[in-house]
Amino acid sequence: MNIIDLHCDVLARMHKAKGKISFKDSTDLDVTYEKLKQGGVLIQAFAIFISPSIKSDQKFQAALDQIHYFYTEVIGKTPNMIALKSWDDFDRLKKGQIGAFLTLEGVDCIGNDIQKLSILRELGVLSIGLTWNNANLAADGVEEERGAGLTAFGKEVIQFCNENNILSDVSHLSEKAFWDVLDLTHFPIASHSNSKTICDHPRNLTDEQATHLFKKNGLIHVIYNPPFVTEQDSATISDLITHIDHFCSLGGVGQIGLGSDFDGISEKVIGLEDASMHPALINELLIRYSEDEVKGFAYKNFLDRRPGRKAVPQYYSGEGVFFQR
Repeated sequence: MNIIDLHCDVLARMHKAKGKISFKDSTDLDVTYEKLKQGGVLIQAFAIFISPSIKSDQKFQAALDQIHYFYTEVIGKTPNMIALKSWDDFDRLKKGQIGAFLTLEGVDCIGNDIQKLSILRELGVLSIGLTWNNANLAADGVEEERGAGLTAFGKEVIQFCNENNILSDVSHLSEKAFWDVLDLTHFPIASHSNSKTICDHPRNLTDEQATHLFKKNGLIHVIYNPPFVTEQDSATISDLITHIDHFCSLGGVGQIGLGSDFDGISEKVIGLEDASMHPALINELLIRYSEDEVKGFAYKNFLDRRPGRKAVPQYYSGEGVFFQR
């Protein structure tokens, strides 16, 4: 079964290693070309994440460096990896190709210069989260004690996203900022978050947040990070599926997806340690859900709700396009 994964941190790993990691087959990465093929992941989102430890005047260059690695290492050295720079590009993938697109995890790198977002959009960024866990000039992250919402600049960022068909990612926001974004955004998504009812972690979403995301046609992509999955010492695939079960109980069966956070997490769900192991998750889902529902979780829910989608999703828009009916 085809899979769309909305979050991995390969680019940050490459940046830290100054590009001395092979995306094709490195044993140091959870997500590689070979592991994507083995796992049936046919579209992978690559986050641009700038560590808070990087000096402010170096952050935009660090973002550009990560984009450089995306195009030279991920795309350039693996001919079957295809850069997706627009939502229509998703319909043009051919059999044997793997799509890849850029997301931005926190707008720290642009300072207060909204024009820098135009540069990032031209380079292929299709989803923007305002913060990581810290605060910046746009909003407070989930670990900022004051818990403030959007600033005036943050509202400009959401308006930019709306005008440019870019997803607004709420996964790392403070709760106040979450509600501010939901009031303004046309295209909400939680790219890698779980249910706080199931696991009481600050990065997870309350039932009220999840319900309102669903009401606004938003998506929640579950994350494989064990501390977000269970309060026990280790997490299983069954524990992860409990979050999908709960979101379904809130009416979200058609709005759930996958957001692994591979290469950004140090602990792993047992049996789901890297991108090659996605079939284990799919097989367990098929025991509990219909094939159509599992296709939704794996890829179809995202395709149906991407910005600018066709009225009828074009899964067979060209000869050899890989998406299953």
